[in-house]
Formats: sequence, C-alpha cells, structure tokens
Amino acid sequence: MITTPMQASPTNPPKAPPTVRILLVDDHAIIRAGLRMLIETHPGFQMIGECDNRADAIALATNELPDIILLDLDLGQENGLDFLGELLAVTQGRSRVIVLTGDRDPRKHARAVGLGALGVVLKDRAPEVLLLAIEKVTQGDAWLEPHVMATALTDLWKSRQAPRTDPETEKIAALTQREREVIELVAKGFKNQKIGETLFISEPTVRRHLGGIFSKLDVSDRLELLVYAIEHGVVTMQHRD
Repeated sequence: MITTPMQASPTNPPKAPPTVRILLVDDHAIIRAGLRMLIETHPGFQMIGECDNRADAIALATNELPDIILLDLDLGQENGLDFLGELLAVTQGRSRVIVLTGDRDPRKHARAVGLGALGVVLKDRAPEVLLLAIEKVTQGDAWLEPHVMATALTDLWKSRQAPRTDPETEKIAALTQREREVIELVAKGFKNQKIGETLFISEPTVRRHLGGIFSKLDVSDRLELLVYAIEHGVVTMQHRD
C-alpha cells in the first residue's frame, strides 16, 4: 500500500493544529464571558487568561507568553494604549496584539498600530470577523480595516514630510540680538573693551554676554566660538578686518 504524505495511516495519524493561546484584557465581565465562549468553540484556540487592568495584564503576559493578546482600549480608569508597548516588551515579541474596541476613533486605531498592534477589530463586527482576525494575525498578517490603514499611512506620510529639526539651528535661534552683535565683533577680532565701546556697554556686561553665548552654543572660548560661527553661518569671513 502506497501512502502519500497527505494520507493518514494507523502509524501516522494526522497532526492536530497547534493551539493558539489567547489572553483577553477587557473591563466588562459579560463581554469577557461571551468572548471566552466564542473563542473556546473554535478548534485550536485556547483562552489562557483574562483580566481587566494593566497590572494583571502585564503579569499574565509575562507568565503565560500568549500568542495573541486581545486588548480593549477603554478599561475604565486606564487606557490600553498606555501599556500596549509594555505588553509586547514583556513577552519579548512572542505575543501579537489585536485591539478589540468599541471606540471608532481612527486616530486611536492608527496610534495602536504605531505602537505595535497587528490588528484592530471593532466590537460591533460579527463574531466571525474576530475569529478570522485571530487566525490571520497568528499567521503573521495584519488585520486592519480600511479607515485604519488609511489613517496610519497618512500619519506616516506626514511624519516623513515634516521638516527635521537641526539641533545646531535650535542653538543659534536661541541667541539674542545683542549676543549676535557680540559674535559679529568677536569675529572682527575686537577685544572685550573694544566690544563694550562699540556697543556702549561695560566690559562686565560683555563678559556676561560671552558667557551666555558659550553656554548656548556649547563652546569654551573665543577661538571655538569663531570656528563655530563661521562653520554654521552665524558670521562669514568677510566680517573680519
């Protein structure tokens, strides 16, 4: 008798599908009970724990390392978004999070995705939708409704289009007009007395301005200040005598 790899035989019984271990985090006992009944009727799914707050969720996730975490966003006094990333961290990436929520705000859904959730399912969807989402996310796919995907992609595009802040530009922008005038005169080679006479201020005031400039630009002396000012366009070489 020839047995193909797909055929069952007395010595090679078909293997049962691996069990998907699920943790449920929701603050409504009735919803948890209903979801437990739904999940446990599905072959290959096992509810390994349920809770209604962050502390218990972190403890269960750490100890049980579930395959899937179903996370509600609104937990009464707590917000699931505030510890979604922590759930992923304590399971060292072994768990995948599906947000199960009644909140229809697409920005919150997109933020959940940004924090690492692989699925978002609204609570008013048919039970079969949740079961299918669990299957897909377990397989490594994402389960996102179109509005969630659109919002997430829009936010990603905006973040990439936003101008990046140059820390040196921020330092230079913090200079006062008087400090810029002092830098111009330092670049011309003026000493403190000459700077004071030119700006009609005392030498102690000049020293105070220089101290502020050194601190803001993170330089330690006049030479470093001159190099920095030329390199970053605060002054140009033709300003010097």
